[in-house]
Amino acid sequence: MLRPLADRVVLKPIEAEETTASGIVLPGKEKEKPQQAEILEVGPGGVVDGKEIKMEVTKGQKVIYSKYAGTEIELDNKEKVIIVRQSDILAVIE
Repeated sequence: MLRPLADRVVLKPIEAEETTASGIVLPGKEKEKPQQAEILEVGPGGVVDGKEIKMEVTKGQKVIYSKYAGTEIELDNKEKVIIVRQSDILAVIE
């Protein structure tokens, strides 16, 4: 697994599904990048660009992140993850 540094967070994108009124589940569109993800790993925080950064998210939370944020990486097991700064996370889904 990746160990993020500073204020970085490793996210596993969650495919968005749409459900019709009759209950049929439609898979998310391939063209559109998903904006929901699960946090796999969280960096330690600390001083970043001269400012003290406290990590406010934790491993296992589901979040919404900025659409064009981060760097996409493919791991050895072909799983795709995204590394973003904590500030690119817009909200925690509860």
